Amino acid sequence: MPVKREGDNVAAVVVERVQTPRGELVLRRHGDAFEIISNGTFLMDTRDGASERLLVRAAVEAVGRPDLRVLIGGLGVGFSLGEAAAHPAVGHVTVVEREAPVIAWQHGPLGRFSRHALDAPHVEVRHEDLLDWAFAAAGPADDPLPTYDALCLDIDNGPDWTVTESNRSLYGRDGLLALRGRLAPGGVLAVWSAAGSREFEERLRGVFGDVRVEEIPVRVPRGVPDVVFLAR
Repeated sequence: MPVKREGDNVAAVVVERVQTPRGELVLRRHGDAFEIISNGTFLMDTRDGASERLLVRAAVEAVGRPDLRVLIGGLGVGFSLGEAAAHPAVGHVTVVEREAPVIAWQHGPLGRFSRHALDAPHVEVRHEDLLDWAFAAAGPADDPLPTYDALCLDIDNGPDWTVTESNRSLYGRDGLLALRGRLAPGGVLAVWSAAGSREFEERLRGVFGDVRVEEIPVRVPRGVPDVVFLAR
């Protein structure tokens, strides 16, 4: 049944509603745009994507070498994946996404927003919780965990506004140390956020040292710009 957004003349139509181990996940269409809603909380939509693309582009340019291995944490609507898959400096892309419906939607109505990058030969998708990936135990010396030149994370609305409580551990010191351990020498961690966080920025500096913050104005004014934290 169409859901009316307050103050809007266009009804949002539910495309699919699914139950996951973490609750309800909804894909809905609102005019020409698609939206993903988790347990009643808006996560993302397809209206712009500028900051999600910058998340990847800024990380790749900060590393500054060719044939990069890039990991995308959180598939979302596909903007970050599409940017990474098309970038000439990127040789391989791994996407870690814990929600099976989000992966399925990339093979359906959301595929065009990544330019169908999941079908590209240099892209692989792992159906896995990013926390399990980040905190995976180190392998033996002859079979170490793979490292990446850029880790681009977009699994929450920001370090201070997580989708699930368990995600908070990823933004703490132990989580940042685990992420640093999955970076190749000279690698860059990029974290997307819907708002700035001085506390998280200082925590990044304590683990990485070299930290830069990029602000991206949003198309629909909501008081604050999107933010990308870049740590080397």
